[in-house]
Amino acid sequence: MKPAPPAHPLPELSARQLRAVVAVAEFRSFVAAAVALRTSQPALTRTIQQLEAVLGVALFNRSTRQVSLTPAGREFVALAERLLAEMRIGLAAMRDLADQRRGQVIVASIMSLGQGALPGVLAAYRARFPGVEVQLREGVQGQVQDDVRSGLADFGLGYVEDVPAGFVTEGLAREEFHVVLPRDHPLAAQARVKLASLRGLPLVSLPPESRTRRLLDGAAAAAGFSFGHGLAVNQFGTLYTLVRAGAGIGVVPGGAGPLLGDAGLVFRPLTAPRLTRQVGVLRLAERVASPAAEGMLAAVRAALRPRRVMQKVEE
Repeated sequence: MKPAPPAHPLPELSARQLRAVVAVAEFRSFVAAAVALRTSQPALTRTIQQLEAVLGVALFNRSTRQVSLTPAGREFVALAERLLAEMRIGLAAMRDLADQRRGQVIVASIMSLGQGALPGVLAAYRARFPGVEVQLREGVQGQVQDDVRSGLADFGLGYVEDVPAGFVTEGLAREEFHVVLPRDHPLAAQARVKLASLRGLPLVSLPPESRTRRLLDGAAAAAGFSFGHGLAVNQFGTLYTLVRAGAGIGVVPGGAGPLLGDAGLVFRPLTAPRLTRQVGVLRLAERVASPAAEGMLAAVRAALRPRRVMQKVEE
């Protein structure tokens, strides 16, 4: 079997050369084409001659009266028009991405921010940039880190303390922890609830791998007791439903507080000790953010930086 002949190297063509050929073919005149292209006739002539030298064929028949296309010229003009059209479409698409008229942003977030601060940010961003698709992936801290590390998420929103190597972090706010209680619970009458007051009470908890649960267990151990994790759930909405039903109490980050006006629950700051964690942005150092991701990050910064991530529930 004979080896395939070597492929001819592709000639280096510029948009200026393509436009020159199309203009001369349209006007059938170097002078008129030069005027349309806002260049000089000698410069246009040199551009065509250089292109013909690269291609190895004549594109135009020249005479003192008119300029006409050669057979090779007719084929090349069709190719040039197609390439220029594709370049215009591609450049328009790049401008759309740069101006956030289209694109996609994938954000990984801990559930407390997804429950509290993010909905308003996402709604405002989508109203301003309706062509950008936004995907929010909620989970515990470990899932946020995995999504960012794998490249699935453009960036993550979560706890920025004790983050493994390889991440660039940016702290934005502090999140205080609160106790969620049924409205008729004896502790609901207190303005603040001490950690020691939770000793022996049934707890509706987040999963064992969640940063919130590890923080609470560490605080309880330092105080000389351990929590009874009778029920573990993956969603704050389920936690609130179980607390409302009397299955136990909950301790949640402040940003995940139940909606204002919930008739069955109260939301009290946890004190003695007061537990807080810093939340912010997690990114990979080597990843270049898209314009849409940068726009979303700017919106998140504006929403979180001026305030602590906590929610007050009116009685």
